[in-house]
Amino acid sequence: MAAPMMVCIPGKKICRAGDKYVPGAGTFLRNGFIHSSLVGVVKESTDEKNVKTISVVGKENNSIIPYIDAIVIARVTNVNPRFCKCEILSVGKHNLQDAYRGMIRKEDVRALERDRIEMHKCFRPGDIIAARVMSLGDAQSYLLTTAENELGVVSALSESGVPMVPVTWCKMQCPKTLTEEFRKVAKVQPEFIKFSHS
Repeated sequence: MAAPMMVCIPGKKICRAGDKYVPGAGTFLRNGFIHSSLVGVVKESTDEKNVKTISVVGKENNSIIPYIDAIVIARVTNVNPRFCKCEILSVGKHNLQDAYRGMIRKEDVRALERDRIEMHKCFRPGDIIAARVMSLGDAQSYLLTTAENELGVVSALSESGVPMVPVTWCKMQCPKTLTEEFRKVAKVQPEFIKFSHS
């Protein structure tokens, strides 16, 4: 049971989820427990079936952090044959105030043909990607995956500096030069469009 006026930080375990307690705004579910996803105070609301919704109401200067299974938007900063590094820009619909690092390993890029993946044909520095948080990796760098159709590159600039358009699930094209470049292309969802290059 959540204590009244409990003050939380991101990741704090609040209570066990179940028939009587369900996660609400400002929380996430992990391993059967409700955790806070931001800095704030725990609030409980009870419905007609006596089920309590546990929420966290954010405080001023609220701090949101990436959490397991969250969809994040990130900018690729470095690519090598084994993995790519990125800077996480947002969690869900919330822009991050603090910088968090992410990493996508070669085996987490696609669900199929993992042994044939070439990282430089999937991502380039500067690409904006949608990814899912798998776990907290080493050195405070989150492990991310793009092994879903909706995940991958959502925005990229061509070598000419022009925003490219997707032409297949593995290629994008420069509308100016018509040159095609390899990418792990996301099936773009409307909420990702605002993160495109300006």
